[in-house]
Amino acid sequence: MKFLKRIGVDGYMLLLVLTAAAGVVLPARGLAAGVLGHATFWAVTLLFFLYGAKLDPAAVRAGLLNLRLQTLTFLATYLLFPVLGLGLAAAFGGVLGPAMTMGLLFLSVLPSTVQSSIAFTSMAGGNVPAAICAASLSNIVGVVLTPLLVARILHVDGGGVSLDAIEKIGVQILLPFVAGQLLRPLIGGFVRRHRLLTMVVDRGSILLIVYSAFSGSTNSGLWSQIPVPAMVLSLLAVSVFLALAMAIMAGMGRLMRMPQADQAVLFFCGSTKSLASGLPIASAIFPAATVGATVLPVMMYHMLQLLVCSVIAQRMARRAVPGG
Repeated sequence: MKFLKRIGVDGYMLLLVLTAAAGVVLPARGLAAGVLGHATFWAVTLLFFLYGAKLDPAAVRAGLLNLRLQTLTFLATYLLFPVLGLGLAAAFGGVLGPAMTMGLLFLSVLPSTVQSSIAFTSMAGGNVPAAICAASLSNIVGVVLTPLLVARILHVDGGGVSLDAIEKIGVQILLPFVAGQLLRPLIGGFVRRHRLLTMVVDRGSILLIVYSAFSGSTNSGLWSQIPVPAMVLSLLAVSVFLALAMAIMAGMGRLMRMPQADQAVLFFCGSTKSLASGLPIASAIFPAATVGATVLPVMMYHMLQLLVCSVIAQRMARRAVPGG
């Protein structure tokens, strides 16, 4: 376990993998599947309510003063990534199949991580207030922009987002988020003081979504239709995606001659993608029978980014210390 922690793998990452495996081996069926669906719905609703209650609008306003950094990070998340995603989907789509190709495109339009990108920026000696702003802004905008971009991609591919999906996004994601923001003056202090509660809801809801998604895919027989080479190629495509994003972010920071502290923000906030935001949105948009395969690239990217960012942040920290 100590070796796994040194390379960035923690117990929660292992639990994610085990939960996905449980959905494949022991899927929920019948009454259990119905109960799981309702539990997942309300867990996600509570998750976004707490997101709204936690985000401080004042911190966002303060971080926006660094316009160059915030603009570059935002464009990386919602312009560069979709362009890369379309290119990789064209390159790998013929062998990945429709569901995982859509997962690759879905990954490309997700917001940045919040906790991870801020933690890695702090570890690397970066500009933490700017990272808080960049990550928060990315997720606030992503609640609306990500479903819109997915709708655009689906329309290009000849599909579309149903009215039921739009209604579900509004009821399950937007409405509780806005309610959390409105009630923040009353409950914000309580939420900040009880971090264990928010962590349990955050991580617990993700585990519920993962199990529900993989259970649904197992029950529909989806996994038997995806060949092993497609799984391996999906991991390869995701690895290429991460490598390209990180290389471009590192090069852009040097090209713009940004301070090292701001380069860390651009690197970690600009190259990471949020599993916490992505899975609830995916469960609201995509059919239950295919959502497991669709979110698989997102889970792969999430685990890879944590591993790689952990190593890079530690190296940045050592370079920031004289004689380190």
